[in-house]
Formats: sequence, structure tokens, C-alpha cells
Amino acid sequence: MADAILQVEGLNKTFSGIRVLKDVNFALKKGEVHAVVGENGAGKSTMIKIIAGVERPDENSKLFVGGQLVTKMTAAKSIAMGISVIYQDVSLFPNLTIAENITKGLFKDFIVSAKKSREMASRALAEMGITMNLNQKLGEVSVGGRQLVAIARAITFESKIIVMDEPTAALSSSEVEMLYNIIRVLKESGVSIIYISHKLDEVFSVADSISVLRDGELVKTGPASEFTQGKLINLMVGRKLRFIPMRNDLPVGEALFAVKRLTNEPHFRNLSFTAYKHEILGLTGLVGAGRSEFAQTVFGMMEPQSGEVYIHGQRVEVRDPSDAISKGICYLPEDRRTQGLFQGHSMTNNITIVTLHEILSTARLIQKKKEFSVAESYIERISIRPNMPGITVENLSGGNQQKALISRWLNAKPKVLIVDEPTSGVDVGSKLEIHGLLRELATSGVCVILVSSDLPEVLAISDRILVMRAGNIVHEAATGDATQEEILEKGLMG
Repeated sequence: MADAILQVEGLNKTFSGIRVLKDVNFALKKGEVHAVVGENGAGKSTMIKIIAGVERPDENSKLFVGGQLVTKMTAAKSIAMGISVIYQDVSLFPNLTIAENITKGLFKDFIVSAKKSREMASRALAEMGITMNLNQKLGEVSVGGRQLVAIARAITFESKIIVMDEPTAALSSSEVEMLYNIIRVLKESGVSIIYISHKLDEVFSVADSISVLRDGELVKTGPASEFTQGKLINLMVGRKLRFIPMRNDLPVGEALFAVKRLTNEPHFRNLSFTAYKHEILGLTGLVGAGRSEFAQTVFGMMEPQSGEVYIHGQRVEVRDPSDAISKGICYLPEDRRTQGLFQGHSMTNNITIVTLHEILSTARLIQKKKEFSVAESYIERISIRPNMPGITVENLSGGNQQKALISRWLNAKPKVLIVDEPTSGVDVGSKLEIHGLLRELATSGVCVILVSSDLPEVLAISDRILVMRAGNIVHEAATGDATQEEILEKGLMG
């Protein structure tokens, strides 16, 4: 394609004998937003890593940037050629400030002016329409905040091509609108964007063109106007999606979990509520409302200043996560990469890590055959792909990493399961499967608390909804009586 700023031809990639990309041909025009969609494991992340120079394609694959054939692409070469990738799991520097993260690598001087760094970072954030504490360490910032910092960094580096991998996964609705405005400005200035998202309404809001990957193959590409949501879903999954009833048909049972006046300043204060048998309790609100901090406090990752936690009417005190697990409280974190997964370890290790005591021999050694059997049962049950128990988790797509974490907690047989943004970065087919698993757990008697900023998700599977704002619960509603507009208004205004 003569007007393509980036083009791949016959792109192939093989991992451990499994071909994950198969003769993919893809082209990105100057000033175009080109959406790439597909189920988890379809090959999207692998294609991005090849473009970014993180992974090497198989022989005879061709990559062109600005019409120039690039051989042996590296991460440094990719950046030098004007390619910036904002990964789904933001990979920045938690020990550095926001300003340092936005401008790091931009200055060639041995001594970098902190004032100049803050000025440039401030300009990038102002262009996005937001303000942040430039001196705050990135490790203290929410996942949504780190995503915005990564976008500001790409703007500062004046990239010609920006790859956005699930950029709105942890953003509030107002931040999403900000991002849309930023994309429009970037397009007008000639920047090309590869936009990867499982939120199809989002894709149609920003994309000029759409490409669909399925099982490592490009099955369709064309102008966004040629697609509908139904057509995209059919192309992505290649099968009819099974409808899973999400409503609770059982009467609400006994109180399973309760908190009374739970406080962890400055994140939240005096939280009191009860969750009942057979219900999924939705906990929603804008980014920064204190939802994740509440979950982490109950799980023993943070220490509360005051308040009480009850399971089956009995007060429990949780000292740390291992203590929480022993008492039947499990937590699927929002940031799976830094808080959930054991990097460098196999999918099997990640699934069985909290229940190793169940597969030890009399000599206190791990029975590997039994461990693999446990992992394989969950791999089959929730369709983790590829079906390779020994694969390291970093070689799984984001959605399949999430499934591995869910398997870990299913295997732990919890009394209380708190899931924080459980379908962030997960494709439409897997999202239905995860929703179905959560409903099965609630039906079986597990207390499920869904922490999510995805309002359609909250309304789809919650039986009751609590809305948080600025560390307080400001509204409660039964799902059948609630609307997206009402929930959003309460989250914004209280």
C-alpha cells in the first residue's frame, strides 16, 4: 500500500511449535485510527510486540515503516523510528515521579533539569485536559492514572505511530472522553494510531478502519462503516455465543459477609454494608472513589484504621493476604501484572500456588502429576488458550492471564471472592464465560463482590449495586431499578 506508514506482509510467529500468527498482512495509513479486534489469544498482543521490536517474527516475515523494510527490529530501533506502544499493563517506572516518567529518555544531557522536565510534562497533560501532581511517585498512582501518564509520554515523544492496547480499561467515563479528544487532535496532526480494544462501542467511536484477527489469522479488514457490532462479534469468535442467564432466580439467603464502619483514610471511611447468599453485589464508582483500596484492605494488603469485618456473622481479623486466604477471603486484583501473577512461573504454578498443601506427598514434596492435573482441569473448564500448562504466564494474552488468576481462586474454594475489574481487557466471548463463572459461584453459596467501573457489566450481572464516591457509599439500588445514567450521576454528584 503506497500511502501506508506501517505495513506487515506475511507475518508469522511460532511459540514452542504453536503458530500464533499466520501470514498476517496489515497496513496502517498516515493519520488513521486503525482498530484491531479479536478474542484473547487471537494474536493481537504478539503482533504489537513484533512491531515494537520486543518479539522477533519467523523468517520471511516483512515489516515496513515509512516504506522502509526493517530487518531485525529492536525496541530501541522501534522508538527511534517514531513508534510508541502503550501496553495494556503499563510498563513505566513506579519509583520515579509522574514528570520523570513522562520525559524519561527525552533529554540527551547527562544532568536533567527537573524544572524543564516538569514543564514538558505539564504541557503534555494540559494538552490532554488533565492536571496531576507531577512530583508524585508513579507507584502511588491508580491504574487509570498510570495509563494517562503513558499516553502523555507518547505525546511528549512526538511519536508518528502510537499503539494503544486497551487504553480505556481503567479510565472513568470523563477520562474516556478526554482520550477521544486527544485521539482527534493526534489524527489532525498526522499521527497514526493502532487501537486495540474489546469494547466494540468504543471501536466504532474512534476507528476509521477495522481489522479482525481470529486464531492468529487476519479474517477481515476494511473501513469501519462496513461493520456492525454483530458482524464483528461473529468474525471474532467464529461461533454463536452461548447466552448465559445472569439473573439470580434463587431467593436471597443469609448474610455471608459484612463490614461495619470500616475506615482506611484517605481512601474510604465508615463503610457499612452486608452481602447475602446467592447474590452478586456490585461495587462501582469513578476511578479514585476508593473501591480498590476497600478490596485490598479486606484482603489484608492494607491496614484499616478502624472498623469490623464479618463472615457468616462471625467477626474476623485479617493480618495479611495469607491470613485472608486461610479465612476464605480471596481477591482478584485490578492490576494482574504487578499484584496477581507470579512472573517467570508457569500457568500451572500460578493456578496452584495457594493450594500447594493439597498436592504435597507424605515427604512434603509437590506431586507434579497431581499439580498438572489440577491446572489442566481449570484450563479446560474456562478455555484458557493455548492449552499448555507449562507455558510461562507472560506468554499468555491479557485475557488468558486473567482466566489463570480466576482459576487460582476457584481452586482455593473461597467463602468471599472480591473481583476487581474482572473482565478488563477481555474479549466478548471470554467476558460471558467469566460472568457465567461468577454467577455459578454465587449460586453455589460463595459471596461474590464485583468491583467494576464498567456500568453495562455491573448492571448485567449484579443483583444489587452500591455506588462509591470520594470514599463513601452514596447510593444503593437493585439492578432492575437502576440505569447507567442514574449510577453515573450518583458517582459524579453523590
